[in-house]
Amino acid sequence: MDFELGEEHKMFQAMIRDFVVNEVEPCAAAWDETNEFPYDMVKKMAEVGLYSVGFPEQYGGTGDELTFILASEEISRGSGGLGISYIVTLGLAMYPITMHGNNEQKAKYITRVTNGATVAFALTEAMAGSDVANLDMRYQKDGDSFILNGNKIFITNGAEADFVTTFATRDKSLGYKGISAFIVERGTPGFSVGKVEHKMGIHPTSAAELVFDNCRIPAENLLGQEGQGFRIALEAIDASRVTIAAQAVGIAQAAYDAAVGYAKERKQFGVEIARHQGIQFMLADMAVELDAARLLTYRAGWLTQQQGKSPAKEAAMAKLYASEAAHRICHKAVQVFGGYGYTREFPVERYYRDQRITEIYEGTSEMQRWTIARQITGTR
Repeated sequence: MDFELGEEHKMFQAMIRDFVVNEVEPCAAAWDETNEFPYDMVKKMAEVGLYSVGFPEQYGGTGDELTFILASEEISRGSGGLGISYIVTLGLAMYPITMHGNNEQKAKYITRVTNGATVAFALTEAMAGSDVANLDMRYQKDGDSFILNGNKIFITNGAEADFVTTFATRDKSLGYKGISAFIVERGTPGFSVGKVEHKMGIHPTSAAELVFDNCRIPAENLLGQEGQGFRIALEAIDASRVTIAAQAVGIAQAAYDAAVGYAKERKQFGVEIARHQGIQFMLADMAVELDAARLLTYRAGWLTQQQGKSPAKEAAMAKLYASEAAHRICHKAVQVFGGYGYTREFPVERYYRDQRITEIYEGTSEMQRWTIARQITGTR
């Protein structure tokens, strides 16, 4: 049993950590304050090869699942908002194409992402969140085209995406069997961005409403076969859970590092607060939870590589534990900073806000517990 990263992964981790420290961290607070999407940073990341991670080599990709997890963790450590944009673009939004696209679709769209395109995964609707099968957005076939009508909400990268993978039903009475998956390009007539949410955290990346009003797309933009959309969506979400766990680990690591550093410098009652047992116990708990979250996440990533698909139970365990552990770690980090932790002078309040969504998107903590329980008991 080996708990060490291989040399290639260690070299990649060191490279991206250096990139994040020098390029991402100095900008993160400003991105959070202005809500501006960091287009220039995406371009830099693409130039150094970070937007090629995890894709098949034949389409210009590099690395493997664990490489993608390491990248997701480190980028999120620098900026939770940039981290989720990266994770959704390379992972959640592109999994439907990499897993179910034809050769032409893969060649076209993977190449665009490796060059720095941003992508969105448009599934959630007002009445379809955890209940994926309850879509209201409709599609109909019209000659060599499909026409889409409906709205999506809370779509990460929605306002910035160069193209989106989205889902609609031919007939709601068919349930999950009526759902199909499509690729829609930005600028397509009838496709527009609606309300952009004012969020608690991950500010640089939008959560937007997407409006499809008689949006006509070519038939070649169908992903897989008609009626396969439900399975395509669930497979993408399952695969993405591990990278959300990695995002939570990255944010938690940033909060932990800040708390340790501050505890060594801040003095109360004549000594550094790191010498006070109350602070020491908090830091110890944070260290234990961080290690446990990272090990669960890396295990799920390793199993994904071995099996060729995301392991349902282990991925859910990683996502559940890492996101909730990050909550506790960020909470303690604010406590260590005291009143300063509640101000924007220090980054821990941003980490606290950015972390919270990891317990919600790509399946809430409650849905993860349900998944784990079904795997344990064999029930459905």
